[in-house]
Amino acid sequence: MIVERALTAYLRREFSRIMRLSDFRDLTPPQPQPDKEYLIYIHVPFCETLCPYCSFHRIELDTELCRAYFDALRTEIRMYVDRGFRFAAAYIGGGTPTVLPDEIAALLDDLKRKYLVKEISLETNPNHLNDEVIGMLKSHGVNRLSVGVQTFEDSLLKEMGRFQKYGSGAEIRERITRYRETFDTLNVDMIFNFPTQTREMLHRDLQAIKEIQADQVTFYPLMVSDSTRGRLSDLFGPISLRKEKLFYQRILDGLGDSYTCGTAWCFSRKKSMIDEYIVDYDEYVGAGSGAFGYVNGTVFSDTFSIRRYIDEVNRGRFPLQALKEFSQKERVAYDFVMKLFGTSLDVGKAEAKFQGAFRRNLMKELALFRLIGAVTEENGGIRLTRKGQYIWVVIMREFFIAVNNFRAACLAALETSTWAQAQSAEYSAECR
Repeated sequence: MIVERALTAYLRREFSRIMRLSDFRDLTPPQPQPDKEYLIYIHVPFCETLCPYCSFHRIELDTELCRAYFDALRTEIRMYVDRGFRFAAAYIGGGTPTVLPDEIAALLDDLKRKYLVKEISLETNPNHLNDEVIGMLKSHGVNRLSVGVQTFEDSLLKEMGRFQKYGSGAEIRERITRYRETFDTLNVDMIFNFPTQTREMLHRDLQAIKEIQADQVTFYPLMVSDSTRGRLSDLFGPISLRKEKLFYQRILDGLGDSYTCGTAWCFSRKKSMIDEYIVDYDEYVGAGSGAFGYVNGTVFSDTFSIRRYIDEVNRGRFPLQALKEFSQKERVAYDFVMKLFGTSLDVGKAEAKFQGAFRRNLMKELALFRLIGAVTEENGGIRLTRKGQYIWVVIMREFFIAVNNFRAACLAALETSTWAQAQSAEYSAECR
């Protein structure tokens, strides 16, 4: 655990530095490359109720605000298309994208019919697994559905505040089984290293996944941002990184005979669309409040204020809040991390992409990861070892925590901005 703890401390400092994006007025996204197809990530930040452990960008459902948000979202996507972007795939996350089925149906219509998007992944929750919603998603071109389950253990579901909302573990299993073959891929989102989770609970979750024969399962480690750390500890007790590593090894052992790794934490029974689009797509556009994009070595983020997002789009402006152009070394490091998250990297392609600068920029990092046994080099590529897979769980956990910390900083900055001061008390309450 010494290596993992040292790496965690280092990554927290490094990702905090990288996420210091510049904040200017009238930011515009980069221009697309000619003849290149991109993925678009679309964020829907509304949930019927909020889970206490979640630190991602979401607010409780306000139907009127949500409808205005979907209108703005469709407009922002059109703005990107008018700018010259062409989209081959879309990933719609949240929040709960299916919180208003008629609105998500209209959005899907735009993606499939207007913009000719070929592949669509979409997230939902177990209470939306019914004939009406599933039939609508299927008819509107969704290829991959990801269901936020977290656990099948009733005691944990109650602690997480999900039992009353989504039903028992047995009920959720039945719904997933009913719709398992409806889409090209049905993914089950699970969580591990919840403070009160035991090895026996994790074992039963693994057995349930294999019994229902889920196409795919994504096991996320519990991600604790600075803003949620104290609250989580008060509610559920201390979070142990030692237990996280032991649990991850049990996941690898429990799924190894039936599933293959698409990423360090996504496991599939067949070759299919994987959970993390950042592995398959070098570059992508983010649409929606808090969504990130990465194009031409530039990372950019839409405002985390939902009301400001709607206001900016309705004024015909891209609702960006922050932007940063990566140095060559940062671009190389980003590709290295994201590609190896998918467990392997083609060095030849990487060298060609960076005009022979790939290894030169990563000499120290490659030597370190070889030294600790995280990677192996074979057939012109780099591959994660079993130890390396957990190392990459640590890396990606800290990456997403840094994103959540960046969100909190952006909202705090908005509270003191001239724009925020001019808005209503309702807007100020949202920022807080």
